[in-house]
Amino acid sequence: MNKLQIISDNTKKSLKIRNIIIKKIKSNSFYLKNLTIVIGGDGFMLQTLKKNKQSKKNFYGINSGNYGFLMNKFSSKNIIKNLSKSNMVSISPLEMIVKNKNNQIKKSIAINEVSVLRQSRQAASISIKQGSRQIIKKLVSDGVLVSTPAGSTAYNLSVHGPILSLHSKKLSISPISAFRPRRWKGKVVNDKAKIVITNLNPSKRPISAVADNLEVRNAKSITVKTNNRIKFNLLYDKNRSLQKKIKIEQLRKETS
Repeated sequence: MNKLQIISDNTKKSLKIRNIIIKKIKSNSFYLKNLTIVIGGDGFMLQTLKKNKQSKKNFYGINSGNYGFLMNKFSSKNIIKNLSKSNMVSISPLEMIVKNKNNQIKKSIAINEVSVLRQSRQAASISIKQGSRQIIKKLVSDGVLVSTPAGSTAYNLSVHGPILSLHSKKLSISPISAFRPRRWKGKVVNDKAKIVITNLNPSKRPISAVADNLEVRNAKSITVKTNNRIKFNLLYDKNRSLQKKIKIEQLRKETS
């Protein structure tokens, strides 16, 4: 249970990194309790975390994909030093509860974001509430995103949503191609908020709800809230923390 674990995807690059790390660990007699090393891209990391949502392990990601925002850069020379001096950050995911057109309830968690998307050529027509308070009575758009701070530099940034500091205790609600009202830029809410998104016209304007990469089609209502019962412990190199990466993106956005 407490032994060091190495998980990688099946790309040539990942498998090569895996072999190097195994040799380095053996030759340095390195051991760190409850450590799981994840080699791949952001998508593989999200998948691995979700599979291990009940575990108390610490996850150190090594990027072998494209962007690798949640991951660390691989250094063959410094890998043992980086592992032993890494800093931990704990994040909680969003919980998505969807009621579909047949009144079936589907649940999933999202580490980055929950996206509500139009399912046909017709724009989505939705209302958004924060608890019993109306955020927007009627939004006609391609959809809407609810993003965590960790996910605010991903899809959320692409739709011009705000970048949230990791410890801000906030969630971002961002429209995707808003048609009516065009000027609505979204809202930043407390991470204790329960957000309810309702499809105002399910028969004519179907929508789907996606938690990171898991899709539920023909959604009638979607409830999104932070699940504080789940904590993911992520490890980062001393000089490249997740907070620092988010700060860099914030500065980049301000100067662009």
